[in-house]
Amino acid sequence: MESTLIWAGTFFVIVLFLVPYVLKTRRLQAVDKERKKEAQRLGADRAIAQHPQIDALQCIGCASCVQACPEGGVLGIVDGRATIINGLKCVGHGLCAEACPVGAIQVGLGNIHLRDDIPQLNEHRETNISGLFIAGELGGLALIRNAISQGREIVEYIAQNRLKKETSNILDLVIVGAGPAGMSASLEAQRNGLRFVTVDQQDAGGTILQYPKKKLVLTKPVEIPLYGQLTKNEYEKEELLEIWQKLRIKYNLPIRTQNKLVEILNLNDTFELKCQYETYRSYYVILALGRRGTPRKLNVPGEQLPKVAYQLQDALSFRNERILIVGGGDSAIEAAMALANQPGNAVTISYRKDTFFRIKKRNEQKLQPFLEAQKINVLFNSEVVEIHPDKVVVKEKTAEKILPNDRVFVFVGGEPPFELLKKTGIRFGGKQKGNENPE
Repeated sequence: MESTLIWAGTFFVIVLFLVPYVLKTRRLQAVDKERKKEAQRLGADRAIAQHPQIDALQCIGCASCVQACPEGGVLGIVDGRATIINGLKCVGHGLCAEACPVGAIQVGLGNIHLRDDIPQLNEHRETNISGLFIAGELGGLALIRNAISQGREIVEYIAQNRLKKETSNILDLVIVGAGPAGMSASLEAQRNGLRFVTVDQQDAGGTILQYPKKKLVLTKPVEIPLYGQLTKNEYEKEELLEIWQKLRIKYNLPIRTQNKLVEILNLNDTFELKCQYETYRSYYVILALGRRGTPRKLNVPGEQLPKVAYQLQDALSFRNERILIVGGGDSAIEAAMALANQPGNAVTISYRKDTFFRIKKRNEQKLQPFLEAQKINVLFNSEVVEIHPDKVVVKEKTAEKILPNDRVFVFVGGEPPFELLKKTGIRFGGKQKGNENPE
């Protein structure tokens, strides 16, 4: 009798705890399965930058990676295995790989041999053209800390292997881009005594300059050449730009701003870089350009009006205005919230999809109160048709809507500088084993 009671008690405990767990797990997996189908329908299941590579044979479906992801919604459990649900939200933090107890996840670019948006690079981030390197997000890896590390590492390699020729009119190195990768490369070049120049079509800071005020731009410590470790886990836009500016002045970095790169000529043993205002000759080149390039236009009547802008730096400048935000990514959502916080603004978002599927978890959470308080109005499945001085015509499915309007901000991505790279002879699609000049 005692034995029977023990077994009965054990069975009861198992049923009491195990059955709810199994039911909950099945319910969550069913939700993830539907989310996966929805992401596939929207084209959001494939990542464009580095993302988790999951070994299905090793994965035990514990969901540690799902819980570790700070962006939320990137990963899920389907059929007992981890899988990418919304790849477009992934920025490659790598916390999922760190959290996996069985080592079933690696973060990388995956199979890139068929991708025409990833340049061929060797282990030193050198292209198929000997002496021409790529640093930062142009190579496919996102995150500022990656860009800073790559800029430093490439210059370290160049400094160790450079051709030590003292030709007065030929530089050791030209760095194109003064964002995180370009600034890091510039500081490392200065530390190694290289004869170099850095050019940028804007000002020092690169893509960060286009971010709204107070935007968090760095979420992990990283080392900056000639400065040391950035010890905080988070830095706002202004903090990082201030560090760059102080270093630029302190070390007298030769940075030429407002000087857009027009053409790169490969002269076998040297390069000639034709910029908007100057031409440079060098033995090595680092392309530290962003992937956004020139802001993408809507190509609709009225887009040339002065009330249309493609970036927002200071939301405080806009008050008591009827504002339309075009786009559904993080930049669009952050701009909409910043503008909705200003007195008197009426903010509307026009987005061509039927849901915001690309935004980060923290933006998704911050947006909800704005929607509930009706401080931001959203027009899903809509496109701008015409822009007028005092109104905007927006098409929703088959009907058109006229919105009274004072200001339009367009956040629909940018045109990457791939054509310039391909014209130079840089090959795209997969890693390469060696270097060779283009035919």
